[in-house]
Amino acid sequence: MDLSNLSLTIIGPAFLAGLLVLSTHVPLGREVLRRGIIFIDLAIAQIAGLGVITAYNMGWTVDGWQVQVVAAGSAVAGAILLRWLEHHWHDSLEALIGVIFILAASSGILLLANNPHGGEHLRELLTGQILWVDLHHLVPVAILYVVLLFLWFKLRVSSGSLKFYIIFALAVTASVQLVGVYLVFSSLIVPALATRCISSKNSALLLAYLVGAIGYALGLIVSAVFDFPSGPIIVWALVISGLGLKLIISQTTIINHGSHETHGKR
Repeated sequence: MDLSNLSLTIIGPAFLAGLLVLSTHVPLGREVLRRGIIFIDLAIAQIAGLGVITAYNMGWTVDGWQVQVVAAGSAVAGAILLRWLEHHWHDSLEALIGVIFILAASSGILLLANNPHGGEHLRELLTGQILWVDLHHLVPVAILYVVLLFLWFKLRVSSGSLKFYIIFALAVTASVQLVGVYLVFSSLIVPALATRCISSKNSALLLAYLVGAIGYALGLIVSAVFDFPSGPIIVWALVISGLGLKLIISQTTIINHGSHETHGKR
């Protein structure tokens, strides 16, 4: 245990990165859950990661604009493919998404097979390095997310259109390089799943953001104090936060139901 790691210079940028990821992933995750295409984020994230690995193998630096272009281009191409599959093979879409994910994951492993640091790069892609995020990395991501959120909320992007897939692909491409594939999936699905039973859309959205923020804060604190890998710990913290909300909702429902029954007997 090392309380000296509880420093805003360490946790602050990482928490801001988590909030940025949640800003787009909470509404997108609710849409993904509503449409029943749960593993689309894993597939798109893995395709974007494959683009990063490909660019790295070509000798480009990880922070270079070439890597971002290749990663975004790969993810958008994957999104276009998924939209085409949804239109022509809707009944088998979830299975096809799974096939695309495993093909992208296998391709990444093959590309890194002869790289002496391949295992390290693959681990970073999956679990992320959120504690090492700098503030200057967050500025372009924040600008991109503002644009994507404007398109999502103000222009009312149709859930069945190609625009949804492209917005999703660009958001996931940026997020996977900040927090890794595992946290991308968790940030999309866990808050949305925890608030699925809430009828009010606005309340559900706000509570989903709250679940995500608590999960990231708790995970970062535990990771920093006990020197655990941040990505896996935040995944667990998000699930615990989501379960906590579900427990509160169920208890509140039981109390309200009991009150109504008592009032009715009177």
